[in-house]
Amino acid sequence: MLSWPAPLLPTLPGTGSVLKVHDTARGEVVPTTPDRTARMYVCGITPYDATHLGHAATYLAFDLVNRVWRDAGHAVHYVQNVTDIDDPLLERADRDGEDWVVLAMRETALFREDMTALRVLPPEDYVGAVESIPRVVAHIETLLDEGLAYVLDDGTGDVYHDISQAPGFGSESRYDEATMLRFFAERGGDPDRAGKRQPLDPVLWRGARPGEPSWPGPRGTAGRPGWHIECAAIALDTIGMGFDVQGGGSDLIFPHHEYSAVHAEALTAAASGEKGPFARAYVHAAMIGLDGEKMSKSRGNLVFVSKLRGEGVDPMAIRLALLSGHYRTDRAWTPALLREAQERLGTWRRAVAQDTGAPAGPVLHGLRDRLADDLDSPGAIAVVDAWAAATIAGTGEQEEQAPAIVCDAVDALLGVALDSCAEAPALQDG
Repeated sequence: MLSWPAPLLPTLPGTGSVLKVHDTARGEVVPTTPDRTARMYVCGITPYDATHLGHAATYLAFDLVNRVWRDAGHAVHYVQNVTDIDDPLLERADRDGEDWVVLAMRETALFREDMTALRVLPPEDYVGAVESIPRVVAHIETLLDEGLAYVLDDGTGDVYHDISQAPGFGSESRYDEATMLRFFAERGGDPDRAGKRQPLDPVLWRGARPGEPSWPGPRGTAGRPGWHIECAAIALDTIGMGFDVQGGGSDLIFPHHEYSAVHAEALTAAASGEKGPFARAYVHAAMIGLDGEKMSKSRGNLVFVSKLRGEGVDPMAIRLALLSGHYRTDRAWTPALLREAQERLGTWRRAVAQDTGAPAGPVLHGLRDRLADDLDSPGAIAVVDAWAAATIAGTGEQEEQAPAIVCDAVDALLGVALDSCAEAPALQDG
């Protein structure tokens, strides 16, 4: 599947700091420890509607991870999936009398446009669920062969993972059983399905139903893949086990990330006998709300990136507005938030257009320090605010090269293009 074009990434003087992030599984902020190439998997969209601001906030958070790693000297192998076959997609297509393939292709194309406009660095591997079905089927066959999965005895052909044989189950979310059962029921699970061995067993393969698309499946049973095994298979076959960051929204902590990890860990143990975590850190972005509620399709309270762009809103203002809150803090989208971001963007652009500016060294250091500390984007923004105010006021020491250096730093680290950067000279040590 095609990704989107990469924005130019300025090279900054010096080297960035070690990135620390909050790991859900450990419940604390921990340093990331990538090899020369950092590896990250972020769960992608189910393309049955346009990109809303909750989506955008999540992908911006992990775009910061990507940028901080690159600034610290790492190459980054970034993988993102597209769940281009699933119940919500089929339901929306049926409701609107549309071909589900056309719907998925159109909304995926719009998502790529939104990510391009927001200047999100693209994944190296952008992989759809449909194109992954053969590898998913092979992995399910392995789980069946090992006795870790079972076919439901009701003629549907549905295949489930036996969670009682997964000793690490629950270690990612750290939820108790009651919480798991509640979220499982709310987020696409079927705890009350008759014939399952355990209420929390997740579906690996859904046997073909009348009127639904299907593909050849495990044990020769036609159908389509479950959601969680899709991400496990794509991650295993692109970046492998033990990658550095598994990312997504906080609503994916359970069941999606818990089950993806359990599937992958079971498959790895079956193949090699090796045991280890699916990811070194599980990082989750908080929810964006509107009118006091989480922004979601089910509530119908969505603000779409494409709609804002169509109204002439600068995508860099959208980006700044979403980065003005910490990625792990639930926050609200308001007209005032956007106005503040638009004013800030204008101020920053005036500042970098000056002939001279306040010293750039402290700004570069401050941006790196704040973003390396669990992606403190509000703190990073405050650093640039202070520099812009001093530059426009012309107070204190002024340097000729400072506006160009700060312009590049804001672009490279925050992903905000200020449009008027001159060529930045090297920043002198000391």
